[in-house]
This record gives sequence, C-alpha cells and structure tokens, in this order.
Amino acid sequence: MTPPTITLSAGFSRFERGGSPCKPFQWFIRRLEKPLKLLNHSTFVCALPRQGVHENFRWRALVLWLLGLTFPLFATETRPLSTNAGRPAGNLAELQAGIAAHISRPRFAAAAWGAKVVSLDTGKGLYEHNAGKLLKPASNAKLFTGALALDRLGPDYRIKTSCCAAGKPDGEGTLHSDLIIYGRGDPSFAARFNGGDSGKSLDPLVTTLVAAGIKRIEGDLVGDESFFRGPPFGSSWTWDDLQNYYGAEVSALSQEDNVVDLVFKSGAKAGDPCVIVSKPETDFLAFINRAKTAGKGGQREINLYRPLPQNTVYISGSLPVGTNWTDAVSVHNPALWFVTRLKAALEKRGIAVAGKLRSVNWLDRQAQPLDFSRLMEVASIESRPVSELVNKMMKSSQNLYAQLLLLQVGARSEKSDHEAKTTEEAGIAELNRFARDAGVRRGELLFDEGSGLSRSALVTPEAIVQLLAFMSRHRCTEVFRDALPIAGVDGSLRNRMNGTAGEKNVRAKTGTIGHVHSLSGYVTTAAGEHLAFSLMLNAYDDAGHSVKDDLDPIPVMLAGFKGRSDKP
Repeated sequence: MTPPTITLSAGFSRFERGGSPCKPFQWFIRRLEKPLKLLNHSTFVCALPRQGVHENFRWRALVLWLLGLTFPLFATETRPLSTNAGRPAGNLAELQAGIAAHISRPRFAAAAWGAKVVSLDTGKGLYEHNAGKLLKPASNAKLFTGALALDRLGPDYRIKTSCCAAGKPDGEGTLHSDLIIYGRGDPSFAARFNGGDSGKSLDPLVTTLVAAGIKRIEGDLVGDESFFRGPPFGSSWTWDDLQNYYGAEVSALSQEDNVVDLVFKSGAKAGDPCVIVSKPETDFLAFINRAKTAGKGGQREINLYRPLPQNTVYISGSLPVGTNWTDAVSVHNPALWFVTRLKAALEKRGIAVAGKLRSVNWLDRQAQPLDFSRLMEVASIESRPVSELVNKMMKSSQNLYAQLLLLQVGARSEKSDHEAKTTEEAGIAELNRFARDAGVRRGELLFDEGSGLSRSALVTPEAIVQLLAFMSRHRCTEVFRDALPIAGVDGSLRNRMNGTAGEKNVRAKTGTIGHVHSLSGYVTTAAGEHLAFSLMLNAYDDAGHSVKDDLDPIPVMLAGFKGRSDKP
C-alpha cells in the first residue's frame, strides 16, 4: 500500500507585503508542526508559489533550509516503523529494531513502557521491554476477570433471579404478601442484550410473573440486592467516576447497566432552556435544568453533576440553536430503580401493585436475615450464558459487567463463607488462585476489583502474556478469543488498524484511564505464526496524539512480520 502524500503549501502573500524576516520563520514553524505529527507513514512535499519567483527567492531558500534543518530533529518521530522504509520486517532483528524505535520516540521519554511478545507456536519470546515491571492495566484487567469467569463458572452457566413470596397467588390471581425480586448479579436485563431496545429488557421477567398467575400484588414490591456483601463500588474507584456510565453502582439487581442515557436538544431560540430526553424514559431521576440555548456559533457544552448519593442531576452549559448533545448518568440505588421500572412494566401487562416500592441491601439483611425456608419461589428467570456475558463485557469494555462477574465468582467460591469478607474480597482471592493455576508468579498481579477502573491495580506484561498463553490452551479458548475486540471490526477496536495488516487479524483488549493506555491480545503474523502480546504505556501525557498513534503501530508490525520467532 503506497503511503499517503502530505503537502505543506507555502503561501507567501504576507511575506510579499513586506513582513519582517522573523515572521516567515514563525509562520513556517506553525505550518510545519501539524504535518510533522502526521508523518509516521507519509511522504512530505513542500509546495511553493510559482509567481514572484525573484521576489520570493530568499524566502524559498529559507524554507528549504529550514526543512533541511528541522526534519532531522523530528527524524525519530517520523521515521518508518521498520528499519527498511516502512517495509514489513523480514527477520526477528528487524522486528525488534522496529518496536524498539517506536517505544523510544521522544514523546515517550517521561513515560513508562512495558511490552512482551511471545510465540504461541514455539514458546519463544520475540520482544520484551520492562516485561517484569508492575504497571497499571486499565481495562486489560478484564482479561483476567473474563478468563476467571469462564474457568470457574463455565461458559454455559446462567445466573438466576428469583421472585419470592410467602405463598402462591389465590384463585383470582392476587398475591397477599410482598413480592421479593431476589437478584444474584444478572447484568442481562439491558438493551445491550435486546437489540438496543430498553423496552424489552424486563419483558422476560414480567412474562414469568404473568405465567405464575399473578394479577395483583397486595404487598410491597421489594428489590433485594443482598446477595453480594460490600459497598456498591469497586475498590479504589474514585468519586469523580461514580456519576459516569463507566462508574455505575454495582448491584445484585441491575438493569440497563444502572445508567440513564440522556439526549439534550437546543430550544427554538437563544435563551430558551435546553430539552432533556431520557432513555429509558423514567422519572426516577430529577433534573435541575440550567442549560440554555445559545445563538448560532455559540458554545456547545453540557455539564452534568449528580451529588452522591442522590438521584438529582444538575445540568448546566449551552447548546447552539439546532444542535444536540448526548451523555449518560448513573443512578443511585439500582435495586430500587429495578423495581420502579418493573412496576411500570407489570402495570402495562395488567398486574397491579398496591404496596410500596422498597430495596434491601446486605446491611439490611444482616439486621433482618431473609429466611428462604418461609418463602416460596413463585417465578424465576435465568441470565444469558456466561459466554455471552463475557463477550459483552470484553467487546464494549463494560466495567459493571466485569465487577458483577468477579462478584459472581466470589459468591460461588467455596472459600467465601467467611462473613467478615466482602464478596469482592472473595472474588479477588479466587482470582489470585486462578492466576497461580495459569502460571502467573506471585507478586506479578495486584488487583483489588475486577474491571481495571481501580487506580491501585498493578500487573506485569509478563503476567498478561502468561494468561493469554494459558487461555490459548484452555477448554474455553474459542469463547475467550471470540470475546476479544477485533481490529477494524467490532468493540473498542472497530475504528483502529483499519487498512493495515492488523485489520481483522488482531484480537485484543483495550485499556484506558488517566495517563494509562494498554492493549493485549493475539495476532497472527504474515508467516502464519500465532503470537500473544501485551503493551502497557503508563505515566504518559497523550496530548496531541491518539492511542492509535501510540499503541497500534506495534501490533501492525507484528501482523506484517514475515520472519519467524525461531529464526534470528
């Protein structure tokens, strides 16, 4: 594929009007700066004006001199990613040199890189840099959580949600007691599992209650999330993440990812309040709307603030006339939101709820334990299989699902019966046992939750590659690989590595939090060799560059590699 040509057009109109010699220099540098950032795979051409050659000769000479002077200064930033003018590496030495050249670029000077590449066919290492260094993984932590769930629960395992009451409905369909919806961490009550339609998320549960003969509930509708012990957030999640979709509260009774999507539309004219549309439609959140419509060309920015723990959302900012803005906000007390939406769905199917809506958590159950021997299960529903849950979690990098899967393993662990432990701690203990089973050495994995949103999580590239190698031989290897985003195709890699050797080839988990980028997974080389790789970039200010520039060139090099790991 021929590299694109970038043309720097040197228009000299200001110079011809008698500008000082320093002004052309400043102008040239400003014009040169942006193209240089784009030159990783590009040909550089400087187009100069043809008219006024005599008058502009000095400036033309200056520009050419500056180009010759400055281009070498940026050579490490603009040189091709292999040692042979962009040609795919033909041997191991060329590949190693190409990767080393990329991670030694000046913009990474203050950052911490960790990398490891291993052949799954020969077991030989192709490249490593700080492979034993503990680094923050961001969402690469989900590789361990997904593998743990598949290993400990099995790909076909389903999570049960029970509907319990003191007795069956009477002959007229009236339930004379509370109806307790007892959740166990099923995340699949969500539009994501129903073609994007949030209206269908609770339909299966409503259908089971209708089939149970219930036509009226005299007691309360209770959302019971006590199956998991511990706070509703993962350890080391920061408070400023918690109102966002990626920091939603974790509950054994979750639906719609515990988030409300919001669409903001401008008013008809400047000064009008902006219009708010919630998806799904709900009055569970209260909106204090201070966002105004601006004139054309005005500022386009909406700010949300939901104090913790409240369900009041304060909105400020502005939208120009004729524009809109999309965002999302998490909800507080997901179990109560669950039964709030369930009540509305039941009433649409003709089932009336006479009592109140309540939620119960693990602390409530410590004071008043739930005695299942005195209750009967009048209806139940099972989740999608774990294989599908892991897939949805990996592809979209869904933090809530990852944490729910970790808690699910913790709750099911035989060693989790110590009441002093939280379910999260039990899950982490089981994760550590699994990691040792996979060959990860003690001290190379330091996790305290399951999603990677934790700012305390640490792992080595060596440990990630060891996990990937282990899962390549695991009974669930196909399910695990299929869950990973595919470059240029789906998930968090759908818009990355397009038009390169990595497209439809690289299967990898992305990871991004503040000053942290990671990418780990599988790739097949041009020679047909199967590789596992882990790339971790920490303590990095990425202003001016995208993750595509920072991480993607390396798996693209691996995909185009024509040599073999067992040949130098």
